[in-house]
Amino acid sequence: QVQLLESGGGVVQAGGSLRLSCVISGRTYSFYAMGWFRRAPGKEREVVAVIDWSSGGTFYGDSVKGRFTISRDNVKNTVDLQMDSLKPEDTAVYYCATGSPGRDWWDGPGAYDPDIWGHGTQVTVSS
Repeated sequence: QVQLLESGGGVVQAGGSLRLSCVISGRTYSFYAMGWFRRAPGKEREVVAVIDWSSGGTFYGDSVKGRFTISRDNVKNTVDLQMDSLKPEDTAVYYCATGSPGRDWWDGPGAYDPDIWGHGTQVTVSS
C-alpha cells in the first residue's frame, strides 16, 4: 500500500524560502504523476504543482509560477517542492498526492482527482 509522508513545513518570514519533501513508501508501480496541493483556512483546495513522473514535465498554479519548483527523484522515491519568495498568502497546509495503479488522475488544473494523499505539512509565512 502506497503511503505519502510530507515534511519540511514551518514558519518563515515573507521573502524567505522553504523546501518541502514527500517520501513515497510502498511503491510497486509507476506513478503517472505526483502533485502538491494546498488548503488555506476558509479557502478551497488549490493545485500548487504537478510533475509527470516519467518525463519530468511540470505544471504550476498561477499563484506560484516563477517562485516554486517541483522536482522528483526516481531512485529515492521523493518529490520535493522548493518554495522561494514566500508570501503571507502562501500560508496553508500543503499536501502531496498521487493516484492508485492505473489511475490517470491529472488532466489539467480543472480536472484532477488523486486518491492517495499525505497527511499534510503546515507552512506559515509571516509578514
